[in-house]
Amino acid sequence: MGRKKIVLFTVLVLLSLLATQCAPAAPVEEAPEAKVWKLAAIFPGVITDADYNTLAYEGIVGLQKATGIETAYSESVAVPDVDRVMREYIDAGFNIIWTHGGQFVTQTADLAVSFPDVVFIAEGDEALADSPANLWFIDRNFHVGFYGIGSVAVRASKTGKIGYLGGLSLPFSYAEAHAVQQAVDDSGLDVDVTFVWAGDFNDPTKARQVADALIAEGCDVIIGSMNLGMFGLFEAVKASEDKVLVTAKYTDKSSYAPENYITSFIYDFTIPLKSIYDSVQAGDLGGYYKLGFDTGAFIQTPLQNVDPSVATEVEAIIADVVSGKIDVVKDSSEIK
Repeated sequence: MGRKKIVLFTVLVLLSLLATQCAPAAPVEEAPEAKVWKLAAIFPGVITDADYNTLAYEGIVGLQKATGIETAYSESVAVPDVDRVMREYIDAGFNIIWTHGGQFVTQTADLAVSFPDVVFIAEGDEALADSPANLWFIDRNFHVGFYGIGSVAVRASKTGKIGYLGGLSLPFSYAEAHAVQQAVDDSGLDVDVTFVWAGDFNDPTKARQVADALIAEGCDVIIGSMNLGMFGLFEAVKASEDKVLVTAKYTDKSSYAPENYITSFIYDFTIPLKSIYDSVQAGDLGGYYKLGFDTGAFIQTPLQNVDPSVATEVEAIIADVVSGKIDVVKDSSEIK
């Protein structure tokens, strides 16, 4: 009897094992696929302008190299066309849309509301009061850069007269001018600044005329804040009988007036784009990014045609701006 019980138990165990082995395996849940991001950039000008649009193109090239993201871009897009171009990219499967230029902010923010699953990147000079949750805003923070430029110019002048030559008298340009004045005041040096505007960012003839007038007044350093108008400024300083130095904006423009050129205030858009991309990957589809000397903006070095001591002093000043020891005031009020 005991042997029968043992045999019966053994059979039951074997049947149980067979049933376990024959039972269908529990389904394995697959992890959801990571979202593939594709970025399209929209530029108001051409990428060969050696200026603001070149910077943007270099930014998306740098982002692509750093992350492998697929990118595309459109050049010379006018404000009335930007909504259509953004929609075309969305229809083509692009899910990060970057509009390069403050003139596109309103349209970009408006479209972001209609496409909550698409990330939009806009840039300008004043953060939006009611920004959509899927919009990143890049604050260009021009005034901080021009505090650095003003710090260079005031120390480079030998006549005690410097000039600021802008394109159009817009709020961001006023902010640049006020920052230059703050740099002059903070220096403690006896230097006067004349602020003038050519009336156009891209007219070299007008810029040349205004620059000639600044030189006639005795300005021996001129801070340029224009696009194609810079060529008129370069021609003026090269033609001057007296030595006149110049600073530029956006890109290295030293080849246009090598004997007169000091430096340029430059942006590296790869830095904000990479930071925003990483945030998007982490789930932050919108936010605020402020450009500054430690976040993608810099004064081009080495400084040219000035005493090495100027570079040493300005380097220390920029460090104080980054640390917060120096507060560069943003004042967009009209220069009178």
